Formats: sequence, C-alpha cells, structure tokens
Amino acid sequence: MAASGIKPGVPVILRELEPSSPFFKHGQSLRVTGRLQSYQAETGIAEMSDGNVILKIDTRHLSDLIFSAGSLYQFIGELVIGFNTQDVLLQARVGRMVDGLDLNLYQQSLHLSRKLESYISNTSRSKKNLG
Repeated sequence: MAASGIKPGVPVILRELEPSSPFFKHGQSLRVTGRLQSYQAETGIAEMSDGNVILKIDTRHLSDLIFSAGSLYQFIGELVIGFNTQDVLLQARVGRMVDGLDLNLYQQSLHLSRKLESYISNTSRSKKNLG
C-alpha cells in the first residue's frame, strides 16, 4: 500500500498559533477549533476565534457545510503563511460544526493527551538507553 501525502491534522489551540510555536509552519497540517465570527460566501473565507485570537479559514474546497456565525466549528487543513507572518490562514480540507462541544474541557483534554504522549515518549527513550 502506498503512503498517502496527506498528513493527519495535529490538534492545536488557536492561541498556540504564533510565530514562536512549533506548530507555526507553512504547510503544517492542523486541526483547529473555534467560534465562527464571520463567513463570506463570495470568497469562501471564514474567520474563527478562540478568545481574542482570530484565524482565517479558506473553505472553498468544502461542500455541504452550513455556516452559522456564533457556532463552534472544527477544521482540518494546511497552514498557509504569507510573506508577512500576519497573513495566516488555514486551507481547510475537512470541516464540521461542533456545537455542544465544551471548548474548555476539549482544551484540557488536549493538554493532558500531550502530557501523556510526552511521558510515554520519555519512558520509551529511557528504556532504550538502559538496554
């Protein structure tokens, strides 16, 4: 079976998308969640936010998704960073409405999941060094 060129979207919190973040790379495949602030049908550009952080989402490749300002959405796609690091958007390939999701609980579970992955990785490295 041939390997696919599509990478899984790494779950990130919008506040983590700053130039110093390891997730802030052109072409990085991400999964972002936030509240829809606006949607322009003519351009297919949506703006989502989490707190005071806003991210533009290019939704032109999505179909059958109804946009409703104020609702929670989750998108998976690739990060596109322009010459100016302020020009950032996510080229979405998958999107869904996730109203009903407790965003604070989701973010806590993401933090705990990363902590567990780090622990497992460190434990695995320690065992290799002992063996």
